[in-house]
Parts: sequence; C-alpha cells; structure tokens
Amino acid sequence: MATTSAPNPAPEQTAAKRKRGRSSLSFKLILMTAIVVISVQLGLLIPTIASYRIDWLSDRLAAARTAAMVLEAAPDAVIPPHLTRELLASVGAQLIVVKTEGARRLLAISDLPLRVDVHIDMRKLTLWESITGAVGTLLAHDGRILRVVGDPPPAGGEFVEIVVSGTPLRQALQHFAVLALSVSLVVGLLAGIIVYMSFNWMFVRPMSVLAERMESFRRNPEDASRIIMPSGRTDEIGLVEESLEDLQRGLSQTLQQKSHLASVGLAVAKINHDLRNLLTSAQLLSDRLAIVPDATVQRFAPKLLAALDRAITYCEQTLAYGRVMEVPPRQRDMDLAPLLDEVRETLAARTGAGIAWVVDVPAGLKVFADPDQLFRVILNLARNAVEALEGRAPLDPDRDQIRIRARGREAGVEITFADTGPGIPPAQRAHLFEAFTASARRGGSGLGLPIADELVRAHGGEIRLQEGEAGATFCIFLPSRQMDAENEDEQGVI
Repeated sequence: MATTSAPNPAPEQTAAKRKRGRSSLSFKLILMTAIVVISVQLGLLIPTIASYRIDWLSDRLAAARTAAMVLEAAPDAVIPPHLTRELLASVGAQLIVVKTEGARRLLAISDLPLRVDVHIDMRKLTLWESITGAVGTLLAHDGRILRVVGDPPPAGGEFVEIVVSGTPLRQALQHFAVLALSVSLVVGLLAGIIVYMSFNWMFVRPMSVLAERMESFRRNPEDASRIIMPSGRTDEIGLVEESLEDLQRGLSQTLQQKSHLASVGLAVAKINHDLRNLLTSAQLLSDRLAIVPDATVQRFAPKLLAALDRAITYCEQTLAYGRVMEVPPRQRDMDLAPLLDEVRETLAARTGAGIAWVVDVPAGLKVFADPDQLFRVILNLARNAVEALEGRAPLDPDRDQIRIRARGREAGVEITFADTGPGIPPAQRAHLFEAFTASARRGGSGLGLPIADELVRAHGGEIRLQEGEAGATFCIFLPSRQMDAENEDEQGVI
C-alpha cells in the first residue's frame, strides 16, 4: 500500500499529467493553427489554379484572334498550307473558326483527325464551372481535345472558336499547382509560426504561469510567498490574476486563522483541564466557607458556590465534547428577572456604584432557554458594556448606565440590552460576531459576542446590533416553547 510520504507520484497521477500535456493549450493552439492555415491555403489555392486555367485558355483565344485577323486579311491561297499549320502550331490550336453574320468560317485546320472531349464557352463561364474545370483538368488523362469558344476578334463577328489539345494545359496547370502549393506552404508556415508565437505569448504563456502558480499555491496554501503577483495587464487575463490574488490571499489568511484557532484550542484544552482541577479545589474550600456564621459570608457564599459549580460544569462539558461547538442547550421555562439579578450581582464587585443598572422586565416573564447558557449570553454582553463604560472613567451613574428591557411577543421574548458607552466603531460592525476580530479593547479576546451569537442561535433565536442608537444596543429574540414545538412538527411532516 502506498504511503502519503512517497515523493514520487502514483502511476495514475503521472498518466493524468501526460494526458493533460497532450491536451494542453500549446498542443491545441498548434492544431488549430495548422487547421486554419491549411483551410486558408486550400481556399486560396483552388481559385488561383482555376484562374490560371482561364488565363491560359484566354491567351490561346487571344492568339487565335490575331491569327484569324491575319488569315482574313490575306487573299485565298496566298498563305501556303504549311505556313497555315505553322500558324496553328504557334497558337497551339488544331482548328480556328470565326462566326460572322450567322455563318461559321473555317479559317485554319490541321491535318490531324479531330475529336472533341470537352466544350468550354468562355463567355458564360461561372466560378463553380471554373473550379470544377480546373480540378477536372488536373485529374484528366493525356490526349483530351478541348473546344474553346470566346469573344470575336476586333474585325467583327459573333465569336471565335478553337480546338486545342488538353495535354499542354494539364501540364502547365500541374506545374503551376506545384509552384503555387510550394509558395502557399512557405507563406502558410511563416504565418502559422507568427500566429502561434503571438497567441503563445499573449495567452498560452500567461495561462501556463497561472497554472504553475496555482499548483505551487495548492501545495502549500499557507505560504504567502506562493501567492500570485499580478503582471499589471489590463485585459481579461490581468483581471483573472487580480481575482486569483484576492482569492489566494483570503484563503491563506483563513488557513492561518484556522491554524491559529487550532493552536488556541489546544492551549485552551490544556488550560481547561488544569483549571477544572483548580476550581474543584476552590469549591471544596468554598464549602467550608458556607458554614462560617458571619452574615456577609453567608450572603456571598451561595453565589460563590453557584459560580464555581457553573465554571466546573462548563469545563467538564468542554473537555467531554472536545470541540469548538457548544453543548446543545437544555431548554426549560425559567424566570428572566432572577437571572438578570444574578448577572448584576456577579459584576457588582467590579462595577461598584459607578455604573447604574436599569432593568425593565415585567414580573413573572418567562423565557424558554437553558439557564446556564442564557446566563453566559447576558454576562458576555454586560462585561463588554462595563469595559466600554470604564474607558471613560471616572464613572457617573447618571451618565454611565446598562439598560435591560424585556417584553413578551407572540412568538417568544425580546430582550434589549443597551449601554450608554461610546458605541461600536463602524469598521468593526461588519465582523461583529466573528471570533478574534471585534474586540476594541486592548488585550481583549474578541470572543464575547461570537459566543453569545452561537448560544442564541442554538436556542433558535437571533441576536443583532440595533443601528441608530446611542451607545451599543443589542436585540435578542428567543422563541417560545410553542414556536419550537411547531418547528419540530413541521420538520417531522417534511
């Protein structure tokens, strides 16, 4: 079985890379360039050959017109037959006919037997006929006889007609085709090289660099030196480079944060383990304080024991679950006012009389929540409020206040928690409930609000910052037992 530490890639990975190499952009660009160049060459070569054939036949007709003018100008029998044959040979024709005034006049004919294989009317020749005729000439056999009809000579008439051998035309056409094909191949090769190098420089190389940098970043995404540096291009590739840089930087920062969180989690687990033992010892000592008859001790000892019990339970739950997620809440109907009093008394030793607590909660108002987790939510909000108010000491209870208001709604309970402090800076509001990002206090952990948000959401509720208020105002909504049961029924139906 292969191990993860093997330096050499698996055969399947090697084969996959080779397959990607055969289908790379460079290979596709070469193939596309070859197809385009060959297609353009064929598209230009065939009409060129057809045009050469027309020119060749037109030259023969022009020579025939000149010979016809000479023959018509001379009296009968003035030109000997052997001179007539030489004139036909110079034209390359076996027969010259001129049609004038509705009659055909045979001006010259050779002694060779005549047979006509192909009729060509240059006056009505179309492009398609020119192309098919050129292809047919290239593939024809030797000895074909062509009858060619063209415009009349300047002296007058309806047309001039010649009969020529197709062999010289085929040989000339083949020679021209070879020459034209050679020139086309050279030009096409040069054009293909230029096109390939241009596209390779503009597109393939930048994409290859992108692929290499992405592969390098994939091997170690936490290494910031592997993040791509944009080349400064202003086209789409430059836009892709900039977007990829943003993506890689965000991912690298996220992974670094995750690594930091993992390290913090390990440290917290170690601290938590030893802290639980210390708290257990403190609990044993507190039990002895409970039997001291002093009135002050009797007043604070139960609260101290309750706080220690809550801390020990939380440590045990954290170690038992061994994860960042909170323990699922154990919800029940509970009175809200006593819980708020407990939070105030917990912070009383710190706040003293400098911070006023204004609590507006109807008597007997109940919430459906886990008492310990809701205590942590309110305590985190209250501690943040106290820290914000302490930043402008000396404290004044008429100015520095924590205001808690609760009202029962149709679907649950809404708790408004506010302070009269300086409020939350706008730059921190976007990351208010993200761990390690929202602490404005020097030395703060930035975990209070994320913990509160996670606990409230575990209850099916919602916590949000209320905009437009003086200081910091948070609105907490906790659904009632009836709403929670309806949600369970709906999930059961689904």
